[in-house]
Amino acid sequence: MPKKKAVAPLSTLCLGNVARHMQSVWVKDYSENYLDEYQFRYVMGPFNELAGCLVQDLLQLLGESRRLTRAALHLLLVPHLTALSLRCCPGLVSNAITQLITVRCQNLSSLDLNGCSRVPTAALVDLLEGLPRLTKLGLAETQANTQVLAAVGSGCRRLRELDLSHCRKVAPDSLLHLAYDQTESALCCPALRVLLAEGIEPKAHSQDLVRALAFVLLALPSLEFLANSHVREALCLLHTQQFSGTQGSPGFPSLEELARRRQGARLTLPLRRVEEVEEPFLATFCAVCPEVAEAAVSLSDGPGASWGSLAWSRLTQLTVHCTGHQGRGLAEMLPVAQGLGAQLRSLSLHGFCYDDAFSFCALLNCCPKLTAFSSHLSAPAGPVRPADGEPAAEPPDWELDLLRHPFPKLRHFSLGLASSCEALPWQHAAVLGASLASLLSHSPRLETLALLSLPFSLDGVFQKVLAAPGAALRSLRELSLAESQVSSPTLHCLLALDNELRSLDLAGCPAIHRRDYDQLLRTVSKDRLELDIAWQ
Repeated sequence: MPKKKAVAPLSTLCLGNVARHMQSVWVKDYSENYLDEYQFRYVMGPFNELAGCLVQDLLQLLGESRRLTRAALHLLLVPHLTALSLRCCPGLVSNAITQLITVRCQNLSSLDLNGCSRVPTAALVDLLEGLPRLTKLGLAETQANTQVLAAVGSGCRRLRELDLSHCRKVAPDSLLHLAYDQTESALCCPALRVLLAEGIEPKAHSQDLVRALAFVLLALPSLEFLANSHVREALCLLHTQQFSGTQGSPGFPSLEELARRRQGARLTLPLRRVEEVEEPFLATFCAVCPEVAEAAVSLSDGPGASWGSLAWSRLTQLTVHCTGHQGRGLAEMLPVAQGLGAQLRSLSLHGFCYDDAFSFCALLNCCPKLTAFSSHLSAPAGPVRPADGEPAAEPPDWELDLLRHPFPKLRHFSLGLASSCEALPWQHAAVLGASLASLLSHSPRLETLALLSLPFSLDGVFQKVLAAPGAALRSLRELSLAESQVSSPTLHCLLALDNELRSLDLAGCPAIHRRDYDQLLRTVSKDRLELDIAWQ
């Protein structure tokens, strides 16, 4: 059945209509204390009548295409904007622009100045003091410093997200002014949930930053995520509560005092997301941050710790990455999956070795509520072909029941093997193929599928999926089979499905040649499919 052509979203149609009515006007700009005349050929109508989201889309479109001028930017700063991102044109953002934002855009709840390094510190202070309704603020790679953070802390009481990444003028002690108002002797930013502070490093002693991060963690009552490479040390400091060797800053409460304010039966934090959790520190993170819902854990080549310490009862998103050269066996994740799998919504496993043939399907059997799964594995050593008298690698039909339950919520699935893997041991290939056929047959909401560098034919897998009853692959929008073994007839069967497939990646597929690619393109054209195919 031919697929319906996609209808452009309303915002695209509106911008297209606006673009068709381009006109040249002369804009007089007095904001820099001198008179400049601009011939702005992309003024497209009365912006005051455009919805704020369309104004932002237009600004981004012009910025990314390098057609945005300072005069145009002046016109786009309309009073009804609630969200404004200027990261697409940092070179145009000056003191005068920030003054216009303060005067015209009083309704802003989100402002992104990422990379706007030409705005002086004093102008940033004036801007932020005039925008008390902000809930999201991006100051990454700007001239933000202690004075700017003090203005944020005292004036932006509703702020929920703040990005300070790579601000060179932000010192460790600057963070204290964000969380505590010395003038009022009171804590600040009660609603702040996300603080990105990557690239902020101590000028001399690393303990200065560790102490500052510990202060922030204790002082911000709603903080759910803090991004900085020294968060682990700060959490260890709070776990041990060995504050005697840490010298407080004048005018600020000590860590001991803040800990007493927070402490109940034991000191805990409301963090919901943690990253770069190394295996030896799992127990510390679990003890201090019991409410974690999203965690990224890294494993070395050393002996494995007890996963029993992973006691996050609210964990829904887990990423585990093996950082060592040898990697870990995938079967090592089974205790985690058995304990937490029923609550997981997203699971990513990278750098593991597919050692046990049944470890993959055993993991999936523990995680029935997944919406997203991603894994990149290395192949084990072993005989590639079956010995005499042993069954062939193609699995029999009964092996489709390797997975005990359907995956009704699964939307995104990605599985890849190391590109250096030329072949899998025959039993691994048979079990993995059967597991994939079962999963794809029972995932009716699957939207994106990536099967990368799999060294066995996927034809049998897709044949079983297409022959199975139900709505398999009917919701598929993106399919990547890069460097995997799949034939042209199988691909034509996939194109014949009544679904919303828009992207097909066949890069490096050894069985797909130029004639196959050309034939696929002819099918796309003949059936009027809205489909992009990548090859070679």
